[in-house]
Amino acid sequence: MPAKRRIEPAAGRAALEAWSRDPEGAPRPTLATAVRYLLEELAIAHPGNSVEVRVPPFGVAQCIEGPRHTRGTPPNVVETDAATFMGLASGRLTWEEATASGRLSVSGTRADVSRHFPLF
Repeated sequence: MPAKRRIEPAAGRAALEAWSRDPEGAPRPTLATAVRYLLEELAIAHPGNSVEVRVPPFGVAQCIEGPRHTRGTPPNVVETDAATFMGLASGRLTWEEATASGRLSVSGTRADVSRHFPLF
């Protein structure tokens, strides 16, 4: 089953565009919409339930085919802040840079989803 879209693509692209013009100064609602849109894009491009990507407090996505997780803490988790996620998704930041700086937490044998970034 494909990921359910909650952010209209036009609204998501507009938020992403606004963020890209001013990554440091984008208003919180714009950042929230852009993060949620990109989480949806990740889940649509790489469907599955074996990895959970968390960007608190804005959203979470399950992606990547493999064993399905249904209860408790997932075994494969990627967690980061919004600025780091946006940097990874846009290609402004590499997976290695984010991991080395401690801004990206990756746990589980399937959680290295670096090959899926940048998203565009």
